[in-house]
Amino acid sequence: MKPSLQLKLGQQLTMTPQLQQAIRLLQLSTLDLQAEIQEALESNPMLEMADGDDTGADNAADHPDNSQSAQPDGKDANDNAPDTPATDTTSDTSMDADWNNDIPDDLPVDTNWDDIYTSGPASAGPASDDDRDYERDDSGGETLQEHLLWQLNLTPMSDRDRVIAMAIIDAIEPSGLLASPLEEITEGLGQDADLQDDPLEHDEVLAVLHRLQQFDPPGVGGQDLSECLLIQLRTLPATTPFLDAAKLIVKDHLALLGSRDYKQLMRRCKLKESELAETIGLIQTLNPRPGESISRAETEYVVPDVFVSKKQDRWLVELNPDIAPKIRINSGYASLVKRADTSKDNNFLRDNLQEARWFLKSLQSRNETLLKVASCIVEKQVGFFEHGPEAMKPMVLHDIAEEVGMHESTISRVTTQKYMHTPQGIYELKYFFSSHVSTDSGGECSSTAIRAIIKKLVAAENPKKPLSDSKITKLLEEQGIQVARRTIAKYRESLGIAASNERKRLI
Repeated sequence: MKPSLQLKLGQQLTMTPQLQQAIRLLQLSTLDLQAEIQEALESNPMLEMADGDDTGADNAADHPDNSQSAQPDGKDANDNAPDTPATDTTSDTSMDADWNNDIPDDLPVDTNWDDIYTSGPASAGPASDDDRDYERDDSGGETLQEHLLWQLNLTPMSDRDRVIAMAIIDAIEPSGLLASPLEEITEGLGQDADLQDDPLEHDEVLAVLHRLQQFDPPGVGGQDLSECLLIQLRTLPATTPFLDAAKLIVKDHLALLGSRDYKQLMRRCKLKESELAETIGLIQTLNPRPGESISRAETEYVVPDVFVSKKQDRWLVELNPDIAPKIRINSGYASLVKRADTSKDNNFLRDNLQEARWFLKSLQSRNETLLKVASCIVEKQVGFFEHGPEAMKPMVLHDIAEEVGMHESTISRVTTQKYMHTPQGIYELKYFFSSHVSTDSGGECSSTAIRAIIKKLVAAENPKKPLSDSKITKLLEEQGIQVARRTIAKYRESLGIAASNERKRLI
């Protein structure tokens, strides 16, 4: 066979760099978007921060895309979503006049690229007034080991005991309990060069452990849960009511308490039902994981992307104006670009100007798409905003995608890590999507509404006789909702509600 050349015609979808950037910005969370904007400001000289008293900033606050009703007219909406290449929108006449004074006519800049997006600095929490070592206090907080070592340095102790204490502190978990048996710690210390001259005894390690158990927080260094709770009980005044009964239960009958076998507890501890209830109440004031009070995790704040409010009997959706810095194109640098110049410097300026225009256009597209999707969600879930989660309607991504004329993947990107501030609270946009369950009347009920009903039923149950999953199933059937018992168990677990035998209380 001889080699030959053939021509074929075909079509292929290719994502332009502009579209790729728009999609990437669309799926970023608020914090990630702020970091992306800051990076763009540092890398692109054509972008700059806008002044707070800038005319563009004032106009941006009244931009028609920043606020609209929850019942938007699809024909009037400007679908500038990342599913299709972004198109230029009409510019404000006064803004064009300002730009034309600084930029040559041969390189016009669309003033819509100067839409201003503001960002407020994250508010710092109030400073603590308690007496503590502020030099050791950093933004991430200290670990439990650091807290214990700090107390160890303030405790008079021999060098031998200090080596043992440091080994025990290393074996303490973040929860505050001892991770390794005391025998393993003793065996490991026997190989220490500083302790090989004098053999180490188990009682010696135990004595150091008891000394560490007097450190803050109370209960730290417990070899198990029982000892951890006993340490905390020993710190209470001797006049504390039912203290002896609490020590007896924690020391000898903790397994019965965990299984809520109250009859056995009353018989073995010789307590009446009311006395047992008071004793259990005292035990519940203890902390089974005392170390977590020291190992503080960094607080994460949720910044809403949209606000939903009711004005004149109408639900309105507005973008949060404080989720991104105010940025615009630097008119001074933009005016230096010359069309006919092919020098290296001019090409650098032209490329950065084009990237800045794409970036600002992608930001505008992101906000328009987010506002459009949020408005559609509010329109379909008016019952939720009026009456709460029990009135939530079933809704899937396809319903919103069909309504706004976008692909389901775009709706998924918009609703991921985006939050809505409502009179009911702050919710992720994905919260409003749920599957449906058929009712006896032929209608549909949202799984979110069923979860809300289950939560309400459990909150109103008798603590002495909590509702089982089968009983909840029957109660829902009385309301015309057909749900299997295993589905109820799945919904209950997703709400963090324990089983009926674990919810039983002596109250």
